[in-house]
Amino acid sequence: MARTFTREAFYELVWSKPMTQLAKDFALSDVALHKICRKHGIPNPPLGWWAKQAAGKPVKRTPLPRLKAGDVVTMITIAAGHLNQEPEAMAAAREKARLLASSVQLEGATAQHPVVSETVRALKEAGPPSLQGLVSVSAAGRAKVEVSPASIDRVALILGRLAAAGEALEVELTADDKGAFFRHSDEAVRFSVSESYRRHKHVLTEAEQVQFAAWEKKHEKVLRKGGWEALMLPGRPQFVEWDYEPTGQLSFEMDAPYLYGSSPRRTFRDAKIQRLEKMAGDILVGVHVLAAALKEDRRRRDLAERQRREAQELRERALRDRHILERRNAALDDLLREIADLDRLRRLVAGLHGQLGDQPSGRVGEFMAFAETRLKDSEQALEASGLSSRFETSRLFGDDDDHDFRPPVFGYGDDWD
Repeated sequence: MARTFTREAFYELVWSKPMTQLAKDFALSDVALHKICRKHGIPNPPLGWWAKQAAGKPVKRTPLPRLKAGDVVTMITIAAGHLNQEPEAMAAAREKARLLASSVQLEGATAQHPVVSETVRALKEAGPPSLQGLVSVSAAGRAKVEVSPASIDRVALILGRLAAAGEALEVELTADDKGAFFRHSDEAVRFSVSESYRRHKHVLTEAEQVQFAAWEKKHEKVLRKGGWEALMLPGRPQFVEWDYEPTGQLSFEMDAPYLYGSSPRRTFRDAKIQRLEKMAGDILVGVHVLAAALKEDRRRRDLAERQRREAQELRERALRDRHILERRNAALDDLLREIADLDRLRRLVAGLHGQLGDQPSGRVGEFMAFAETRLKDSEQALEASGLSSRFETSRLFGDDDDHDFRPPVFGYGDDWD
């Protein structure tokens, strides 16, 4: 919960204990606390001051200077801290935002903002409330809100203060065709405001009691009379089982997907001693932190995706190289078989010539003519020019060596041999 001090009260606090201890009380770093002091012109004890005081040596306070001409901030706000460990980017964003929030007046004037005006107008014209007693709006140019009619003025105050405080905290309230959102550091943080409700067993109203009594009376009369009219008797009147009552307790919730490795606060609710109207600083600090978390999440996901693609490319390259090597080996094996077959064919033709001479006839002569033609074609095919034509046709030993390679569809955790 945010805490607010006058300059005088904060000055007394700073000189009441060492800055390192005071910083822990606020869940701040001592560096951030020093920055807040400098921003608001509050002197703090110099190095060694506390040691001298503990030793009983005389020490003096540096007087609190007056505000400079034109300064309007007389109160100092320390937005709520975060006690749990969080990623460095979020911690840095939180500390910067809390420094900016120290100038925010929790009960300051609201901003005249078109998103606020349009949202409030739409709520007032939303028509009859739902069964739960709530009216809702959610459209282009408006905030997403679901509250009772009695809470509409509070919504106007909350959104107005957020819009006004956003100017000091570098957060812009804006909208697009999907609705309203906060923009900070090129990140869009969408949000909604809602009201809770209670339900309790429905108690019949006076009119419902009269209706039920009339039905009971008619029911008993028809049953006593009997006959076919008993079959036509209307059923028992049906009344609602539950009554709903808005509680007046509002919640502010920021929308965000699942974030890798972090879970920044997204919801702020009315409490016994703290209402949303006074939580503008805390909420906008939350916007800073969530925006930083979104940016860091995107960076990590982009890095993971880039690493996944690089790993996929390496695996694909290995498969492509294997495909090329298999094609080349297959081509070489085919050539070696053809060379072996050519050598056998040469020996066959030479043997037949040795037996029959150079003028064979008959069927054997026809066979030898066929074999010699086959021998000549095979020899030409195995010459350099023949091999070049073959490799060109089969797309081997060139830039298109990976012809007919089909990369697999990789997923996470793929296994391949």
